[in-house]
Amino acid sequence: MDNVVEHGGLKRELRLRHMVMIAISGTIGTGLFMTSGKTVATAGPLGALMAYMIIGIWLVFVCQAIGEIATMLPLPGAFTVWGARVFDEAFSFQMTWVYFTNWALTIPAELSASSLVVSYWLPEGSSFPVWIVPALIIVALVIINLLGVKMYGEAEYWFSILKVVTIIVFIITGILVDSGAVGGHRYGIENWQIDGAPFKGGFKAFLSVLVSVGFAYGGTELSGVTAAESRNPHKHVPKAVNTVLVRIAFFYILSIFFLACIVPNNDPRLLNADGTVINAPFTIVFVQAGMKGGADYMNAVIFTSVVSASNSDFYVATRMLLSLAHNGWAPKWVGKTNKRGVPVVAVAITTAFSCIALVMIYAGASVVFNWLVSIIGSIIFLTWVCILFLHFRFRQCWKAQGRTPEELPYRSWGYPYGHYLAMIIGTCCVVASWYLSIVTKPSLSDYTGSDDPKYVAARNSWAQGMLGAWFPWFQAISLYFGYKFIKGTKIIDPALADLDTGRWIPAPRDPALGEEKPTPRWKEILSNFI
Repeated sequence: MDNVVEHGGLKRELRLRHMVMIAISGTIGTGLFMTSGKTVATAGPLGALMAYMIIGIWLVFVCQAIGEIATMLPLPGAFTVWGARVFDEAFSFQMTWVYFTNWALTIPAELSASSLVVSYWLPEGSSFPVWIVPALIIVALVIINLLGVKMYGEAEYWFSILKVVTIIVFIITGILVDSGAVGGHRYGIENWQIDGAPFKGGFKAFLSVLVSVGFAYGGTELSGVTAAESRNPHKHVPKAVNTVLVRIAFFYILSIFFLACIVPNNDPRLLNADGTVINAPFTIVFVQAGMKGGADYMNAVIFTSVVSASNSDFYVATRMLLSLAHNGWAPKWVGKTNKRGVPVVAVAITTAFSCIALVMIYAGASVVFNWLVSIIGSIIFLTWVCILFLHFRFRQCWKAQGRTPEELPYRSWGYPYGHYLAMIIGTCCVVASWYLSIVTKPSLSDYTGSDDPKYVAARNSWAQGMLGAWFPWFQAISLYFGYKFIKGTKIIDPALADLDTGRWIPAPRDPALGEEKPTPRWKEILSNFI
């Protein structure tokens, strides 16, 4: 299957090591390293930890749903095109455009954050033109993506190794600093007992951080998108999605726990007076311990992580444009690919969206970053809810056609009860964002005047929440019913759903190699977690 051109020009050049490392940490970047500080500052240590745990549970079952269908149908566009197979073409039309919007906005968010990371090294009042940093990153992204998916996979592989090693180092450092072995002060859980902790701001504050946590986890579903360019989806996709549980438990939960133990939620270095991000909170931990060299190293790794996450964002955005073109939902020329299997026109369009970051920086990188996080986090919630819905619908179609779960090349564990739980969590998170957008509007009478910094910050926060909560759903509903009205699409009969076109069939094993040895039971069990 090496270098086989399939699905309109894409090449299956991603190996198992690429798929697993992309799944493990391909999208760990701005979300975890930058927004985690605001989460702790807003909801307190326990509030932040619970937010990451609850959204993490939801995400585990979302990835299992992706694994089950993407293993069998590794289509370009992944889960965004499943709706046209099992529910309604209009559903896939809206989902693909909404998902492209997500990544078209995420790239500027990541790039604007890069200027914040670099500002750590700049002296106060520096006149250094920070727009140069994202401009150089954009050039690097274009080069990597034009060289083909194999180059993208290699870049993410090495970026991911660096991030994995760094997070392990951070957790070890967190243990040493928290215990007092480094830094000369034993923190323990004292920062969980200060004013505002462990829950800060009450239940509303807890609900308000769910969207930013969703942004931090965003991109975990990337395994479904890369399946179309995997050399062996039957083997690679399950291994990739089964790393999600370990990634959430180890990388996110432990990192947030030690961050919340060492950095108090009222630390002025976490947020500006207007609620925008100042520094990467992970860097603050090293500063807190008096490890200036370690802080510089951590900040450098965070910068490379932002580049890595931007690279993943760029890749997904181009593949969504390719899917739109090939399905007739965008002009055909948008899906033009070169001999390397690169959608060159899609790369050009995505580059144009990336350049928006250069303009946005003049409005203030921190301000722009917060606005984008609100929108992107809500789009991610919408996407995850749609994925779970499509998985339920897929199983309904599978059963209606007289097929059994045992016939699936990979079965998601926890189905159906885990998926019911995930859908309940997802629905509650979406409703919570709607609720907060309505009830958190600040009253001018509670402040000294319209120019009161606290009033301005509260008003901006409310506006961000309002836009983020409602814009994705307005976009999705408008696209769905608009396309349905224009094209006259019908809801698909489950018994007639196409579950076979594009199905990946592995090449037969060479008889000369002998029979494949059975996998030990303990390895099968372990593979569900690692």
